[in-house]
Amino acid sequence: MLGLPTLLRKEVVRFARVSFQTIAAPVLTALLYLLIFGHVLEDRVQVFERIGYTTFLIPGLVMMSVLQNAFANSSSSIIQSKITGNIVFVLLPPMGWWELFAAYVLGAVVRGVVVGGGVLLATVWFVDLSYAAPVWIAVFALLGAAILGTIGLIAGVWADKFDQIAAFQNFLIMPATFLAGVFYSVKTLPPFWQSVSHLNPFFYMIDGFRYGFFGVSDVAPATSLAVVVATWATVSAIALRMLATGFKLRH
Repeated sequence: MLGLPTLLRKEVVRFARVSFQTIAAPVLTALLYLLIFGHVLEDRVQVFERIGYTTFLIPGLVMMSVLQNAFANSSSSIIQSKITGNIVFVLLPPMGWWELFAAYVLGAVVRGVVVGGGVLLATVWFVDLSYAAPVWIAVFALLGAAILGTIGLIAGVWADKFDQIAAFQNFLIMPATFLAGVFYSVKTLPPFWQSVSHLNPFFYMIDGFRYGFFGVSDVAPATSLAVVVATWATVSAIALRMLATGFKLRH
């Protein structure tokens, strides 16, 4: 059982040593989003009753940061190891594939939660933020980070070069995140686009997370939880299968 904690420690130390890039930069980006969108739209947009737009925006920015950084951690770690060749030092020890899965995903969860916590601490001073259901906040943050960490693992194993990871990030993760209701409520969209948004699992992660702050959401939190759990089970099954078969790792 030494393999799992050792690899997990390696993953945490890896992003912690470049914290200016992996933690401070995403926090600054989210803060800029808040300052720009909050300043422009605060008096023009009303999403939930008695909740200002800047207040509405903060949970979305926090969750967006959690998701994007969880994906970045596992995907970048694996592709770097594959390109430099040091992935062999992870594959040679007598570790089970489930240990590899757990270490990479837990490392991604740690980074996602740390960055999300940093964004919350940096933005909470701008509004009087409530916490209607803290348990829901924790559940959706952890599950969301685990899902994106798992997707990052899949992308890292599948990709052969950094360009493919960048394409995965730019053409899948970012659009799915930005179109999941970070900056708006899907109820403000036309019926067709509401239906399209409900096909996006990222929407349920963000909507459920936002419910933990305000006690209101676009869909029932139990529904969001069911979709998120089903999504995690699906991507986990894919990732575990890839690791068990050595797909693009063991040649």
